[in-house]
Amino acid sequence: MSSSHKIRSLSVGAAVLMALAACQKAPEQKAEAAPAFKLDESALIQPIRFTAADIDATKSACTDLAAYANDKWLAANPIPADQTRWGAFNVLRERSLQVQKQLAEQIAARPEQAGIDKIIADLWATGTDATKRNADGIAPLESRLAEIAALKDGAGIAEYLRKVAARGENPLFGFGSEADFKNSSMKIAYAVQGGTSLPDKTYYFDADKKAIREAFVAHVAKVLELSGVPAADAAMQAKQVMAFETRLAKASKSQEDLSRDVSLYYNPVSVADADKLTPNFSWTAFLESQPVAKPEMFSLSVPSFHQEVSKMLMDVPVAEWQTYLRFRTVDGAAPFLSDALVAEQFNFYSKTLSGQKEMKDLWKRVLAQMEGAAGEALGQAYVQVAFPPESRDRMQKLVDNLREALKGRIETLSWMTPATKTKALEKWGTFTAKIGYPTKWRDWTGLETSRDSYFQNMVKASEFNYRYDLTKVGKPTDKTEWGMTPQTVNAYYNPLLNEIAFPAGILQPPFFDPQADDALNYGAIGVVIGHELTHGYDDQGARFGASGNFEQWWTPEDAKKFEALTGALAKQYDGYTLLGDKVNGKLTLGENIADLGGINIAYDALQRASKDVADPKIDNLTRDQRYFLGFAAVWRDQIRPEALKVQLASDPHSPGRIRANGTPTNVPAYAAAFGCKAGDAMVNPEAKRVVIW
Repeated sequence: MSSSHKIRSLSVGAAVLMALAACQKAPEQKAEAAPAFKLDESALIQPIRFTAADIDATKSACTDLAAYANDKWLAANPIPADQTRWGAFNVLRERSLQVQKQLAEQIAARPEQAGIDKIIADLWATGTDATKRNADGIAPLESRLAEIAALKDGAGIAEYLRKVAARGENPLFGFGSEADFKNSSMKIAYAVQGGTSLPDKTYYFDADKKAIREAFVAHVAKVLELSGVPAADAAMQAKQVMAFETRLAKASKSQEDLSRDVSLYYNPVSVADADKLTPNFSWTAFLESQPVAKPEMFSLSVPSFHQEVSKMLMDVPVAEWQTYLRFRTVDGAAPFLSDALVAEQFNFYSKTLSGQKEMKDLWKRVLAQMEGAAGEALGQAYVQVAFPPESRDRMQKLVDNLREALKGRIETLSWMTPATKTKALEKWGTFTAKIGYPTKWRDWTGLETSRDSYFQNMVKASEFNYRYDLTKVGKPTDKTEWGMTPQTVNAYYNPLLNEIAFPAGILQPPFFDPQADDALNYGAIGVVIGHELTHGYDDQGARFGASGNFEQWWTPEDAKKFEALTGALAKQYDGYTLLGDKVNGKLTLGENIADLGGINIAYDALQRASKDVADPKIDNLTRDQRYFLGFAAVWRDQIRPEALKVQLASDPHSPGRIRANGTPTNVPAYAAAFGCKAGDAMVNPEAKRVVIW
């Protein structure tokens, strides 16, 4: 699930974008030996564990499960000033950051560092040196800004775009490797839309986003002013940037489009044909300028976007291109520079857009940036202290149980014909699971860092990761690679590999708790596992077959039945509102399908695991009640109104409260567990009850 607050089920679109962002991945190398780390447990926030005391007896499980299970805790734990939301995911992420902080400090304090220890130590030391960053000011960008100021025409701009892309700093579009949709065993290059600053194209056009657009223009003006442009000129140029980005947005696809039609990412073309589509931007020249062997074909995703960029190279005045490129350069580098630029970024992107009250401490921001630069390097230390071997063994058993439960549901589906069911089971047979951390670690040889400049360290890391990513183009897909770092509190499904993955970061309470009974664990991590498995059969994952290739394995009859069922689920979620704002059932469809499949599969698995075992009835709660309460605790979540608006406009996940309530309404076992009756809010009428997998 792909937002910063939810489990990430890696939809294909997200998989492509992840690769294009140069995810940290791993050629074979043994972890470097290092002295044992010591954690100060007293300095760590404690993860949430569901207890019977959390239940709000004034609420009814038949009316509002989220309120019944979570409101008492949420009322006692308001959103911290440096957060836009607070709940189970956020608490565990905070703990993960605190662990990483102790690790980074211990590594940086060692008398000598080499290899990945030196990379971590240099990034940490320069990132947390605010005095040096303030003294440097805008100086680290001077050479880049001079390059922009020297541009004279469209051809020069195209050359500039090629040059900065080769450094991993493309301001206009994403470019990188991902598995070929039609031949997932091989990697090809993808070029995807980009170049805009707001969360979704709708922000540039919708009437209710006018105030955000005005605030964005003010932000652009301030960034330009901080970069050295006189205030009056900056105010005028900011309007030009807004017009420039609005034009890009008009030619772009929305987040809803991309989430619900993954084929938009796949448009294989020859280099010669790509050149014809964008006559003012030569893909031949671009590919020759990048650290990649020139391919016979690549995916030019959303070609209308790239065609618009080609037109803009000729009809947008050079001065306006310079203004746009100057803003994107400074705004992109701001997190690594002075406090003034960091504060301006916070004021717009975090405070105005998402309602965050206070900026996160410097160390938290640095760790977040290190995650993108060298996250897997720090992950090697993280797993030494946060993921015991027995956790992997127990998780493997849970995964195996969930897989069998999924198989059982496929075999007994009443709406699917035998022909399609055979194909669905073939896909089930090729699922693989990754648990905790990679079996082989990435080699960081060649990334040279220092104690001189945080900005330069981040620039070097960006180029290093970009070049590493492009070495995969034209080569076999490495199925051992991970799309997340070990310390990530999340999980994902990748349809191109037909794999599910669970980083060590999420395999802790309340998701996975060795101290908890089976009911709570199946309701929490069990549903997470089932969720990721079901992504293989959601409205987009179901477009990929057993080999990971993009193919039609459904009979026309079954495809229509599936579309009707998923349409009913989309309609259900269209009817939900939170804080007065509507949920978009189409945008969130894939995640809602996965939630529904996950809760059913995990429930079946729990019944299999507890067959012939007496119900222990802990804290006067039955096994089934604890299962559903464990599920609800995962979605313990509160969000600031501003952040909610961003989520509803651009995130393929429903808000946590909606997820906790919406899914169980379709599960008869939930109603039975709590004695709910027809007509209760938590019971969908039989005629409207949705069962897909």
